[in-house]
Amino acid sequence: MTRKRTTTAQAEDDMPDTGAGTPEEGGGKRTGAPGPMVAVRDLVRTYGSGPAAVRALRGATFEVPRGELVAVRGRSGAGKTTLLNLIGGLDRPDAGRVVVDGVDLAGLGERRTAALRRDRIGFVFQTFGLVPVLTAAENVGVPLRMRRVPWREREERVDLLLSLVGLREHAAQRPGELSGGQQQRVAIARALANRPALLIADEPTAQLDAQTGEAVMDLLRAVVDDEGVTVLMTTHDGGLLARADRVLELRDGVVAEAADPEAGGA
Repeated sequence: MTRKRTTTAQAEDDMPDTGAGTPEEGGGKRTGAPGPMVAVRDLVRTYGSGPAAVRALRGATFEVPRGELVAVRGRSGAGKTTLLNLIGGLDRPDAGRVVVDGVDLAGLGERRTAALRRDRIGFVFQTFGLVPVLTAAENVGVPLRMRRVPWREREERVDLLLSLVGLREHAAQRPGELSGGQQQRVAIARALANRPALLIADEPTAQLDAQTGEAVMDLLRAVVDDEGVTVLMTTHDGGLLARADRVLELRDGVVAEAADPEAGGA
């Protein structure tokens, strides 16, 4: 597979000049040019202070092109989840800049950051995060309820998404009645409910067996190829890394394109 290459220098040169500006209701001020889906520059995040401080990110710079599946690998504790949380607006960096879908997160308050997450970003976690008392269909419909989407439109969207992930016949089942792979597919359907531009997946196959993990990866690949969604995921599974359009490596708080994309991380 031939993968597109983006160097750190290119990421810095091509960084969209969004500026904070006055955010619009949909989540922030956007640029006219498409640009990359995600652009990160000089990102720093430290936990604690003094001798016990842990510097998870030390000036990470990279970008994620639109319509690609990009994987980030790195050893356990390298800061992969921290990186995704900063890109998804779940945490704030100590320094540096994050631009998502043309929106500079630094210029957003809490309300508009929440709107950005609701309208443009979908999240998939390794622990699934489904509501136990709700059916598969009801779990998928939660983001649509939050946006007060009309009932008929909501039902049609949920049915379409459950069909997409191959679980239409399981719509009335609750998470405890589904396998781990089925629960993760419901979680992916829920993440796609609001038609996000970016899907962030944190170790989405970590709790699944190899065969089920491969099926979930097939689904993520299809989401990119057929739905045009950009996917940014973390994983250290060599088989999954081989399915990505590009692989980035997080080491010592810095992100670089992996020298051997198909090799697994520690």
